[in-house]
Amino acid sequence: MGAPGQDFYQILGVPRNATREEIQRAYRKLARAYHPDINKDPGAEERFKDISEAYDVLSDPQTRRRYDAFGPDFRQVPDDVDPETWRRARSRAGAGAGGGRAGGFSFGSGDVDLEDLLGGLFGGRYGRGREPVAGADQEAQIDLTVEEAYHGTRRSVTLGSGSAARSLEVTIPAGVTDGQRIRLAGQGGRGSEGAPPGNLYLMVRIAPHRVYRLHGRDLHVELRLAPWEAALGTSAAVPTPGGEAKVQVPAGTSSGTRLRLRGQGLPSPRGKPGDLFAEARIMVPSRLSEAERQLFEQLAATSDFDPRRRQ
Repeated sequence: MGAPGQDFYQILGVPRNATREEIQRAYRKLARAYHPDINKDPGAEERFKDISEAYDVLSDPQTRRRYDAFGPDFRQVPDDVDPETWRRARSRAGAGAGGGRAGGFSFGSGDVDLEDLLGGLFGGRYGRGREPVAGADQEAQIDLTVEEAYHGTRRSVTLGSGSAARSLEVTIPAGVTDGQRIRLAGQGGRGSEGAPPGNLYLMVRIAPHRVYRLHGRDLHVELRLAPWEAALGTSAAVPTPGGEAKVQVPAGTSSGTRLRLRGQGLPSPRGKPGDLFAEARIMVPSRLSEAERQLFEQLAATSDFDPRRRQ
């Protein structure tokens, strides 16, 4: 769990009545700020683990309800314990020990054992015969490049913090999209008393790219053309994550025209791949040679084309 004195809401910096969307936004902002691959501060990694653990708990509605009801001891309390009964038991235990410390089970000079507390309330039912509790589902964000999303990759994902931290090697299939959730069955929180573990959901985030813009499975690239190429037409090379491709530029192409290469976007495991759109941008030399200047002057004198006239 996070630093002493901090609860999960404090770690994420959200109020206790925060919506799931607010919790998710807070997590993404903090995760980007403290991710060890980005933040090289010595304490960033531990802070990132605390943030991830807080999000794992608060992003799951069932786990969040238990945390709200039982506080930091929510993992130890069996499912069918009534929160009000729990609070009365803690109050009674605190009074019996001569005062107490809120939020834990150390009261005065003595400790109250969780098993003894529950056993006293329910006749020993939750002593050695505790009922199994299924593990909670967990969620983690995984950041990919466009190339990794296109080809697929393997990544190491760290869950939890401190002595409870564990790392998984996961395979990311080709063709994942931004915002997609990848389900890893049985890789979530551990169950108790032989109960099954929860699932792990990886939230895919594809980082901005200097060449490609991504919309779903479609890729968009800029296609720079010389004025004569746009006017006369040409065959031009465009980059794709799978290698260079050729696009046919028709004569009379203007800036902003989008040329589509079908199936050259991100692949799809279950359907057709996305498309690649090359957007024409006409470039003019910043400096002209004398011969180039003469040719442009000759074109200006000969042509009656007016780009400002509405067609």
